[in-house]
Amino acid sequence: MARLGAWKWVGKRGRLLPAILLLIAVLIDFSTPRTVSAAALYAAAILSAAPLLSLRGTVLTGVFALLIDWMMFRYFGYRRSAIAVSELIMVATVTVIAGFLNRVLYHRKMQLESVRDIAAAVQRAVLPHPPDRIGPLRFAARYEAARADAQIGGDLYAVVDTPFGVRCVIGDVRGKGIGAVRAVAVSIGAFREAALHEPTLTGLAERLEQALVLEAQQSGILTELEGFVTGVLVEIPRRGNEVRLVNRGHPAPLLILGDTVQYVEPGGRSLPLGLGALDAAPERVDTVTFPEGATLLLYTDGLIEARDETGTFYDPVGKCTAHRRADPDTLLDALVADHCRHTGGRRTDDMALLAITHAPDNS
Repeated sequence: MARLGAWKWVGKRGRLLPAILLLIAVLIDFSTPRTVSAAALYAAAILSAAPLLSLRGTVLTGVFALLIDWMMFRYFGYRRSAIAVSELIMVATVTVIAGFLNRVLYHRKMQLESVRDIAAAVQRAVLPHPPDRIGPLRFAARYEAARADAQIGGDLYAVVDTPFGVRCVIGDVRGKGIGAVRAVAVSIGAFREAALHEPTLTGLAERLEQALVLEAQQSGILTELEGFVTGVLVEIPRRGNEVRLVNRGHPAPLLILGDTVQYVEPGGRSLPLGLGALDAAPERVDTVTFPEGATLLLYTDGLIEARDETGTFYDPVGKCTAHRRADPDTLLDALVADHCRHTGGRRTDDMALLAITHAPDNS
């Protein structure tokens, strides 16, 4: 984030570069012997205008450079010499080339903005922001892509209000690129449909397993080991103060309860979704207390596997402890900012966060 801000600052000030180069060229022409020419700087000023200014600005830079160069030749007595004519033709030629480059860069920029708009639309369709509140539960979510110019990757989350209670999922697709985005869409679609009809959390996990295996077969993946999703399924019943979880090879959620912050480790290890055929053990559902005031933080490994300059992994417990009484939005904002400081703005993996707070009914 800090690096992106620095680039924006440079971009705004960079528009002055062509004018600065022209000024330096004039100073060099006046302060050096008449046999020395600043032609290279005139050309540099025009070419630098192509990516920084509009077509009009680029052409005007070329015109100003041509006029200034012509005035320099008149001042030093080179009115009709072959050197003067040659250099002026060079400046004019560079202006034409700069104008062409400006148009090429403009069309590339328009294409990039179109791709970004499409990516943002895909993100809104595949990963819509969860509701702020369902009954006594308050929600907040954040998605931080590994690449600053990307909108969506291989991490996923969803929240659905069902007849069996509120159900949530967070997951991380193995792999990158279009294949990962397709797996995200399949996982979210299967979860939203199955969450409304499967009466048990284990049945919901099985439906997701089937959807991912079918997707792997239809997409031509050679072996099931080439595509899977680690994830945590959460179910919060409408009555009572508890939460049920099925963890399929995913980092353990954090439970903020009173003055304590602790990991909710699964009672047994399970393979990720998509690899269920390799594990004959029955699905395990863990149940933990989730009273008023408690917050459950779900996240992907992009949070805890990020390193600082010394190679130290990020530990979210400290920041969660400092904000243990904060609302879910404030908690996630603090985590994202602290995570950015820890990594120095460098991010090598996508990061998804989903915070669920059991708030009092009157809050």
